[in-house]
Amino acid sequence: MNPTLKRVVNHLADLDRVFQALSDPGRRLMLERLSRGPASVSQLAEPLEMSLAAVLQHVQVLEASGLVLSRKAGRTRTCSLNAEALRSAESWIAERRGLAERRLDRLGEYLQGRHNQPEEPEEKQ
Repeated sequence: MNPTLKRVVNHLADLDRVFQALSDPGRRLMLERLSRGPASVSQLAEPLEMSLAAVLQHVQVLEASGLVLSRKAGRTRTCSLNAEALRSAESWIAERRGLAERRLDRLGEYLQGRHNQPEEPEEKQ
């Protein structure tokens, strides 16, 4: 496979994992908490109505996506937000939004131009 194409495919696979991780409301709540600073898995579990084991599974999904980094000290696993992974998704969304906005601008210009043109009389038959 072409090295450039391989990088694009890998980047898209990374984005897939990020968006898959963001698709769950519990994981988004965990990320919201981590945006205020590092937290233990127990602290992430506090506002959620799920077992510690379920929270740990969600943390593992977040780690696999690159959104969360964790380290273990003794029996405590501390998680922190990896903002770089969020910036990657944000950049991808911004590129798509820019493309859509340019297309809508061109459509608006086209429609405005047609609106300002005098109507031609219909031919009588």
